[in-house]
Amino acid sequence: MDFAGTTDPLRRARALASLGAAVILLLGMTGCGTTISPAATASSEAPRPTPTASDQTAALQDLEQQFGARVGVSAVDTGTGEQLSYRADERFGYASTLKVFAAAAFLHDVPASERQTVVTFTADDVEAAGYSPVTAENIETGLTLSQLAEAAVRRSDNTALNLILERLGGPAALDATLSSLGDDTSEVVNSEPALNAIEPGSTEDTSTPAAFTADLSRLIDGSYLAPDDRTILLDWMTGNTTGDTLIRAGAPSGWSVADKSGGAGGIRNDIAVVTPPGGHLIVVTIFTNTLDPEAAYDDALVVGVARAVLPRLQ
Repeated sequence: MDFAGTTDPLRRARALASLGAAVILLLGMTGCGTTISPAATASSEAPRPTPTASDQTAALQDLEQQFGARVGVSAVDTGTGEQLSYRADERFGYASTLKVFAAAAFLHDVPASERQTVVTFTADDVEAAGYSPVTAENIETGLTLSQLAEAAVRRSDNTALNLILERLGGPAALDATLSSLGDDTSEVVNSEPALNAIEPGSTEDTSTPAAFTADLSRLIDGSYLAPDDRTILLDWMTGNTTGDTLIRAGAPSGWSVADKSGGAGGIRNDIAVVTPPGGHLIVVTIFTNTLDPEAAYDDALVVGVARAVLPRLQ
């Protein structure tokens, strides 16, 4: 089945070939880091071609003030190992960014011979899950497991996520998968739509930018997914239809972005594998939430953060 947002196969194959070649650089990743402190002060100097850590801090603080929000960022240049972080160890609700990890766990755990198994679901399932643009159109026929995983990533379909989680063994099974990747920070507790309701002081259904960047790096460095499955996942992320107004919109012209968005209420997030022309892969997590819990999110905040951060790792 073709989902909305699918690109021309030849163009996609060429793009993925370039992306796949760059992925190999992750295998030699080393770790020199730049930490941007939220407490740093803005520089009074004129803008420079290569922004400094102080410049980045000032820009992110300005965005937080402008949008009345909190921002968390973790990014790594996989070729040089250079890292950039801002509130990277603070917790945020991850919302639908989790779907890329569910899809990766599906590709890892479910043999190719079983991925075409048709799964049926009801109108009640779709209504209970909330936003479900693909499954809502296929209630009578059902969808294969592979189609569900693709719909969860490309279209952020909630029912699709819930059915993939069920196949994996529930949220606790995905939490265990993240732990196996070395992530003891993220706490996967609920399915859709409950995972979006973050209670004050609770760590359920939250993570940190640093944890998700590390997780996403492991998905593409060859240590977790087989090469063919890694290609499938990056294909789904490249064709994601819900991320056009996020990191993709904030990346410099000519950069390619494979991402997974997330948003609910005041939460707006995006996680991505970004490829500059002729450069190393950059893995980046941007988490945001409004300080007023009643305020709606604004995609422009994530765009502004991407514009402030990505040139630092160019």
